[in-house]
Amino acid sequence: MEIAVTVGDISQFEADAIIVTLFEGAEYLSGELAAIDVALDGSISRLVTQGEIKGKLGENTLIYALAKLPAARVVVAGLGKETELTQDKVRGVVAGTCRMLRDKNVKSIATVAQGAGANGITYETIAQAIVEGAILGLYTFRRHITKEPEHGEVEQLTIVEADQSNITALEEGLRKGEVLAGATILARDMVNEPSNYMTPTDMVREASKVAEDYGLAVEVLEKEQMEELGMGALLGVAQGSHQPPKFIILRYKGRDAEEIDITLVGKAITFDSGGISLKPSANMGDMKGDMSGGAAVIATMAAIAQLKPAINVMAVIPATENLPGGNALKPADILTSMEGKTIEIISTDAEGRLILADALGYARKHGTKRIVDVATLTGACVVALGTVTTGVFGNHQELVGQVIAAGAEAGEKMWQMPIFDEYKEQNKSTVADIKNTGGRNAGAITAALFVGEFAGDTPWVHLDIAGTNMIDKTRKYEVKGATGVPVRTLVNLVVSLAGK
Repeated sequence: MEIAVTVGDISQFEADAIIVTLFEGAEYLSGELAAIDVALDGSISRLVTQGEIKGKLGENTLIYALAKLPAARVVVAGLGKETELTQDKVRGVVAGTCRMLRDKNVKSIATVAQGAGANGITYETIAQAIVEGAILGLYTFRRHITKEPEHGEVEQLTIVEADQSNITALEEGLRKGEVLAGATILARDMVNEPSNYMTPTDMVREASKVAEDYGLAVEVLEKEQMEELGMGALLGVAQGSHQPPKFIILRYKGRDAEEIDITLVGKAITFDSGGISLKPSANMGDMKGDMSGGAAVIATMAAIAQLKPAINVMAVIPATENLPGGNALKPADILTSMEGKTIEIISTDAEGRLILADALGYARKHGTKRIVDVATLTGACVVALGTVTTGVFGNHQELVGQVIAAGAEAGEKMWQMPIFDEYKEQNKSTVADIKNTGGRNAGAITAALFVGEFAGDTPWVHLDIAGTNMIDKTRKYEVKGATGVPVRTLVNLVVSLAGK
């Protein structure tokens, strides 16, 4: 889809459809909406008076212009109450409106800068929200479908603004929105792929393409190099699969220093059967998405490289399958991590924390100042927070707060969970330094604490996206399937840290 900003009068703009907006409770029509109402012989004001158009959030009213305007259709989109408008609500409104118009085979859409100036929201912010809402809301994954879709795709979206002085801000927001939405789409595409098309080797291909396209440094450790580094936890998980494990490192250098300001770690179990501790067969296919953390981190690096913040970032993606087999890891086995800590295996289905252990060990070895890891780690987090909110855990409150604030800006909901020392008792082993699961109670917390053991004193935040990485029903700008969470949060975080 081609997206542009232009100066003009939207009532005179030629497109298959134009979108204008109305706040709930508005006493009269103003601006572009009033001009369009006049051109349509009062059709909009009559529908408002009759109560059909209320301006409620997400409400869409389609009116055919019948040659009274250059545009063929007008959509009056409700923005809800003006005092409650947020950037994320605009994303959702745009996504819903664009999907409705796509279903009517609309190819070109023009919109006003929806809600700009209301509730303190800037033109740059609004443009970013419009672009993200449109791109993410119109997303489809049809790579393996041979049948033609029932409708075409929207080919053109134009933001039409009457005031020339706002154009620069709109263009800046457009560019950032395209970068963040594009990165989110990359993550969605990777997660939506079946596991036979997204093996650890395929993840290397994706990371290498990102590095080539955007000028990142890339390094891939093979099994022999992992053995030399003593990555026994990662290799223990990998030993049941015929697919070779990969340890992917991406580096972005945004300032003239050697130190690593932040390391992003993404769990990449490209398929998780549970290993010997086999999962139930129902919905096991969803475990193709157990590499969502790794996909999010690779995609985040693509966006960072385009935005060019003044910060040094390393990304670490440990990638393997977790499968049963004659050589697979077994309950009661003991593994030794890269840092030398021994781990008793209680369940082979608690494997994500094992590969993160060696990934965090690698990050610490290279002297990183901060670590944020992203993982579809526990079903317990889904029980606690459902599919709406990502669980946040950490040993450094300032960094936790920065992550949550970055999520709020992105519209990706985050909630801090407790990691009191008392929970550590559940992870104690009588035969090793630590065991890989603390049992059913507080499962998301004890899993996070296990990972935290390998962060040491380094400021660290863990994001459990087990509930938010995929959804089974489209909502706002998140389409059924992979969500791309938390790419935009991570980008916001890195940009924010660069500005401090």
